[in-house]
Amino acid sequence: MSRQTWTDVDAYFDGLLVEEDEALREAVADSAAAGLPPHQVAPNQGKLLHLLARIRGARTILEIGTLGGYSTIWMARALPEGGRLVTLEADERCADVATANIARAGLDHVVDVRRGKALDLLPQLVGADPFDLVFIDADKPSNPGYLEWALRLTRPGSVIIGDNVVRDGAVVDAASTDPRVQGVRRFTELIAAHPRLTATALQTVGGKGYDGLVMALVTH
Repeated sequence: MSRQTWTDVDAYFDGLLVEEDEALREAVADSAAAGLPPHQVAPNQGKLLHLLARIRGARTILEIGTLGGYSTIWMARALPEGGRLVTLEADERCADVATANIARAGLDHVVDVRRGKALDLLPQLVGADPFDLVFIDADKPSNPGYLEWALRLTRPGSVIIGDNVVRDGAVVDAASTDPRVQGVRRFTELIAAHPRLTATALQTVGGKGYDGLVMALVTH
């Protein structure tokens, strides 16, 4: 089955099930115009994040890796009145584009865009209310560190999601010299071994190619 077929199937379901409005479309367009890499989640994946946040009843969301704010908008729209989303972005250009996109979507009162390396910013969140959902979508070599902080900043019932874990199938190559692959492998192994987590992984195909995500529930 070809990638074109995957893309066509995405388009079919998106047309029926995914409400991508002007703010979301412009977030993608402005990100491209600013030269940001096209690494934002696909529309159906954005809707999945939105639904997961609603199913969880999330009032607090942490996003590690903002890019142009596309996934941020999807998740922020799932929050109830008084909810908040903190998103961390190391690249100033990405943060500028995301801030503008989030404001245009009318969510700047909900979303706190913090600039800097996530591993430097995460300690600043200690003592705040625990996060109900954490979406990890940044540099993969740092995923083990992000997981450690996610566990410190959540509570029983919280959901932790790690994106881009399949790496076109390279995740199965234990001998890979790609630090992104090794970061994902270590991340997944730590989740598997952790006594406070139960998790699964899903392979995905579509307009974004062949990849997948890990979802973990904090049990206690």
